[in-house]
Amino acid sequence: MINFAEIRKQIEIDLAAVNDKNSLEVFRIKYLGGKGVVKEVYSSLSSVAPGDKPSFGKEANALKNDLSAMIEQKTLEIKSLGSKSSDNQIDLTLPGVFQKVGRPHVLHQTIEEICASFEKLGFVVQEGPEIETEFNNFTALNIPAEHPSRDSFDTFYVQAEDTTNKGRNLLLRSQTSPGQIRVMQNNKPPLAVIIPGKVYRPDAVDASHSFMFHQIEGLLVDVDVKFSDLKGLLTVFCQKFFSEEIKMRFRPHYFPFTEPSAEVDISCYICKGKGCSVCGKKGWLEIMGCGMVHPKVFEHAGYPKGKYTGLAFGMGVERIAMLKYGINDIRLFYENDKRFLEQF
Repeated sequence: MINFAEIRKQIEIDLAAVNDKNSLEVFRIKYLGGKGVVKEVYSSLSSVAPGDKPSFGKEANALKNDLSAMIEQKTLEIKSLGSKSSDNQIDLTLPGVFQKVGRPHVLHQTIEEICASFEKLGFVVQEGPEIETEFNNFTALNIPAEHPSRDSFDTFYVQAEDTTNKGRNLLLRSQTSPGQIRVMQNNKPPLAVIIPGKVYRPDAVDASHSFMFHQIEGLLVDVDVKFSDLKGLLTVFCQKFFSEEIKMRFRPHYFPFTEPSAEVDISCYICKGKGCSVCGKKGWLEIMGCGMVHPKVFEHAGYPKGKYTGLAFGMGVERIAMLKYGINDIRLFYENDKRFLEQF
């Protein structure tokens, strides 16, 4: 004969011993499982006298419902205890968690440093679009139609050729010089701007070439600007950026958009001009091109003929960074190797 009082007494004892999820599951299986106590109670119903079956069934149902309620309540208690335990428990032996702090890319640092130097000299930083018109990229810069750089093998065109030949073809700019045209078309002298940005050329990638790289263009336009102003400006910049001990030289050169034009060299700041692996044993480092703005460029920009003169210069950011930090492969800038990038 089933004794409900003894069963309930044993339930209280067993429930008091439950203190975690595993012991609670053992308790549930013992009483509510497929072969548990409640199942045995219902199985014994057939042996109960007919007159006692209603009260027996009522007692059995009450026992099952009470057990379900006990298990639900115990589950909540265990969850609450577990939450408090995890909140208050600190493992002092665990290593600390350090949030790594990012830093600007070495090329971005170089651009910022160059622009900051010219800003102190009165220049204003301007930016231009990376997709340019053929007019701004070539024609307005006095680059003739037959020039090799205008061929599709040397420029990334992004629109079919214009059969009307009005220079409205679109392309990925191959230099930052188109920024000069845009600035002059929208502003009257005096003006002094520095124009950084990405440029694109279909070059084979190797240690010194990339299909995408960075340039910085400088332009100063006013009345009676002289070549001596250009020399003085670039000398101040180079001594500030590299070293006050460097020497400068300007070698005659040809650029379609400047006349006269020159290449700018500085004495190697590593070997002091004696010759080393960085300067190729020459003692000099070529860093940029420059010159006086060509009258044809002023004409295309819409300036009155003969009224203004100007100076312009341009440099490759990767080359400047490679020279300054002794880097011998341009590909290192773009490989995202943290061992390299974290040095700067």
